[in-house]
Amino acid sequence: MKNIIKILFLALTATGFSQQIDADKSAFAHTFSIVARDAETGEMAVAVQSHWFSVGSLVSWGKSGVGVVATQSFVNPSYGPKGLALMQEGMTAEAALEQLIAEDEGKAYRQVAFLDVNGSASAYTGEKCVVYASQITGDNFSVQANMMLTDQTVPAMAEAFEKYSELPLAERMVEVLKAAQAAGGDIRGKQSAALIVVGPELVENPWEEYKINLRVDDHQNPIEELGHLLKVARAYEYMNRGDLAVEAGDMPEALKQYGTAETMFPDNLEMKFWKAVAMANDGQLEEAKPIFKAIFEQDENWREMIGRLVKPGLLTVSESEVAEIQKL
Repeated sequence: MKNIIKILFLALTATGFSQQIDADKSAFAHTFSIVARDAETGEMAVAVQSHWFSVGSLVSWGKSGVGVVATQSFVNPSYGPKGLALMQEGMTAEAALEQLIAEDEGKAYRQVAFLDVNGSASAYTGEKCVVYASQITGDNFSVQANMMLTDQTVPAMAEAFEKYSELPLAERMVEVLKAAQAAGGDIRGKQSAALIVVGPELVENPWEEYKINLRVDDHQNPIEELGHLLKVARAYEYMNRGDLAVEAGDMPEALKQYGTAETMFPDNLEMKFWKAVAMANDGQLEEAKPIFKAIFEQDENWREMIGRLVKPGLLTVSESEVAEIQKL
């Protein structure tokens, strides 16, 4: 593959391509993507799939309270931070994209989509993007693709975005990727996918920037794996709420949250364990004991964990009850 890329770059250079785009600073990300906004929650998202390693590290960009960007084909990553900066300054998605396209000598090879916090979307497909290459922009979304097997991929994405309007934005984005793949997808096949979701308001801390930030860098079925990771992420949202309830000393609420997570992944020992801890702290030690025992039989390390929870106050039963649990 590396030799093929080198030959392609040499051929493009011989035809004057080097005057249009710096090959050493560009990367292939021939792909399909969607930028979108949930009209009810104000959340914004980017979802992408490509037959290229780690597509999410190049294509998807977002900032809470500002907008999202997908930059693909022969990628110019600067469209991400520059586009977000212009939109944060007050430019619309359309104006910001037009300015950066005008400044880009390699624009003929670019495919880019911007979406701002108001749901206004704008996209550009350069004339030298590899067919099939096109875009559809509508209220609160833009779908775009290049190097597709058929010309039905982009219409299928737009249709799916409207069809799954009842879903949360993240799940809706995954359905759009599935529709693109079902319509033919990337002519080269599948390799990586990514999904980011940001909120409608500016955030103070960088760790609050993403509501969802998932990447599948190298996988035979990246979209399916992305869907799986999204389900795991949703389950751990309940786990996090359970942790907050424990910090607040609200064991019934912790039990509720941990229990919800466990129903989503009933074989996950982590979720079983913390549910059992919440039960013990809530006066349901006898009911929790069979759960602890089943966990210990699968992994002895959890038995050791029990003793370590007492000092920080995460397990609030008596010393004798701790001993009972450890002897299971």
